Amino acid sequence: MTWQNTQQLIDDIEVVRMALGIDTWVVTGISWGTTLAMAYAQQHPERVRALALMAVTTTSRREVDWITEGVGRLFPAEWDAFNRASHRRPGERLVEAYARQLVSQDAAVREAAAAAWDRWENVHVSLDHPEIRDQGHIGPARREEFARLVTHYWSNDAFLPGDQAVLARLDRIRHIPTTLVHGRRDVSGPAETAWRLHKGLPESTLTIAEREGHGGPEQSEALTRALDQHANRA
Repeated sequence: MTWQNTQQLIDDIEVVRMALGIDTWVVTGISWGTTLAMAYAQQHPERVRALALMAVTTTSRREVDWITEGVGRLFPAEWDAFNRASHRRPGERLVEAYARQLVSQDAAVREAAAAAWDRWENVHVSLDHPEIRDQGHIGPARREEFARLVTHYWSNDAFLPGDQAVLARLDRIRHIPTTLVHGRRDVSGPAETAWRLHKGLPESTLTIAEREGHGGPEQSEALTRALDQHANRA
């Protein structure tokens, strides 16, 4: 399988827009989708009427290192197992070690890495529901593809390095009405990122769901309201 990069995904979105005959549209995204939505808007600001984003992330190296390493301070036993299963080499970031294993020619290596990644995904979203911590996030049928896809983008800084990073190009979308929705208890992606975006985007609003983590019904309702509002302004 050939894995795409962020630029190819942006090009695909443009193909869809043109095929549908849409001039401008409201672009929405959740989690990694918020990174892609903002990257698309920064490349094609004239096509974006508004942005509606939930569980906000820019997939910066700082954010990736937090979710794969820093958050281990909250779940030290689980992170220790996750780290040991990475078999990382000296100087290798943990996410890079998993990305390497997940393209191994050895199916047993890929499966073990995918299973460890799957368990960790469930750990860092389990703050409100500790009973799910030992369960898989995706499950055996899809976890290898999921883990490989995630580590492909995360280990490459979302293919948005340096001056191409989302936070480095906020000036390109400063004029776009933007709704940001985030959970206060989102330890996977702390609200700091949503706040930094809000501070850098004069036309943005930020809603914090106090009782939720990385997604939830309150955030989903806020996102739906924002989409309706943006659509009605058209």
